[in-house]
Amino acid sequence: MLEIKHITKVFYPGTVNEKTALENVSLTVNDGDVICVIGSNGSGKSTLFNLISGTYPVTSGEILLNGRNITHMPEYRRAFTIGRIFQDPTKGTAASMSIADNMITASTKGMKGLRRSLNKAKKEEFAKLLEPIGLSKRLEDNVGLLSGGQRQALTLLMTVMSKPQLVLLDEHTAALDPRNAQIVMDLTTQYINQYNLTALMVTHNMEFAINYGNRLIMMDGGQIVLDIHGEEKKRLTVSKLVKLFRTVRNKEYDDDEGLLTK
Repeated sequence: MLEIKHITKVFYPGTVNEKTALENVSLTVNDGDVICVIGSNGSGKSTLFNLISGTYPVTSGEILLNGRNITHMPEYRRAFTIGRIFQDPTKGTAASMSIADNMITASTKGMKGLRRSLNKAKKEEFAKLLEPIGLSKRLEDNVGLLSGGQRQALTLLMTVMSKPQLVLLDEHTAALDPRNAQIVMDLTTQYINQYNLTALMVTHNMEFAINYGNRLIMMDGGQIVLDIHGEEKKRLTVSKLVKLFRTVRNKEYDDDEGLLTK
């Protein structure tokens, strides 16, 4: 369980450039939740992820993961239990290393004193894991030879292999063409169900936000303005979501990219 308690983030405090990116945000993410986070640019989505992962320090408030206070834990330590996949497919893998070496690194993440070796049994295990993404016969190939879609699919697999307590999907299909974006989304659903993952997914794609996960959160002005789940989420459409936003915020939803996905 992830608990975010009254988090505020102010950039450049006390200067003429002071900006409040998040204001008194509270959120409970239960085990097994898959929450889609949507909002226009500047709504606070990326800041929220950066605070959870430890990229930015909080100005005030607390963050707890499975009862452990991680508010001031450094980013590298949080990375042992929080997996994050970025929009850029090159960020999750080492291009100069083979697929096998990348997978060995992922499988021993957070473990000390283990000798990393690729024996026959490990090769067979990795090849089987790679079958759904069509890379089972390319274990020795350097990751830099893969396409963007293949690298993002591999990053997703490696994240799962590290057995994270929480996965942050940071617009992880946004840089891909529609075909590869759908492939990666299908794999995401498969792995979430297979490994009982808890995940937060930032997206501009309203259709993705509506069709995936059990909850949808919409942010605006550094606050969570909608938290939709259950039967209400199942009945959602893009037009209904835009209308809800208009009712709650008394303004139009300002994100052409999101609206164009209708």
